[in-house]
Amino acid sequence: MTSTSTLSEHESKALLARYGVPHAPERLVDSPDTAAAAADELGYPVAVKLCGASIAHKTERGLVRLGLGDRGAVAGAAAAVLAAAGPDDGDVGVLVSAMVKGNRELIAGCVDDAVFGRCVMLGVGGILAEAIRDVTFRITPLARVDAEEMVEDLATQALLGPFRGEPAVDRAALADVVMGLGEAFTAEADAVSIDVNPLIVVDGRPVAVDALVEVQR
Repeated sequence: MTSTSTLSEHESKALLARYGVPHAPERLVDSPDTAAAAADELGYPVAVKLCGASIAHKTERGLVRLGLGDRGAVAGAAAAVLAAAGPDDGDVGVLVSAMVKGNRELIAGCVDDAVFGRCVMLGVGGILAEAIRDVTFRITPLARVDAEEMVEDLATQALLGPFRGEPAVDRAALADVVMGLGEAFTAEADAVSIDVNPLIVVDGRPVAVDALVEVQR
């Protein structure tokens, strides 16, 4: 009998990075002191999150601290999220990540659809996601033209151009992310779903800020 489980955020990002999906620099540590040292290494500001294979909804549980600007704030945040861990969370650590800034958020991922099979998705994320519902899908395996067409299929094309003082989205880099997701979903046969949300546009290039990969055991 098979079951599914979710890789931790750190494990999920590391897996996707092997297929060219970029994420912000981060360190997985186990204490407030090592969290502060990691923040010194990464540079401020940073984000601190509780990280574990059983933790999917961190924000709702108050397990995320953003924009931390000094060692004391990082150590305090790390202590707080570790203290908030429950028995059902299993083995946990503290994920310290460099903060990335951008006014545009996208979502991307993969799903094994009951009708169409294994698909890749790209859409507009952030506060506009539910209102706009601007998403596009393709069946894997993807050709490069499929990934490029997914970028062009987004109805909200104005968000991909110059926006609020930021440069236009690098469409080739965004297509690279879509291709990487498709390659990961094809190569990782035990993967059931992939969720990259948000995919923030930083200086025109997409960066995965959070990611979860669900696998079948």
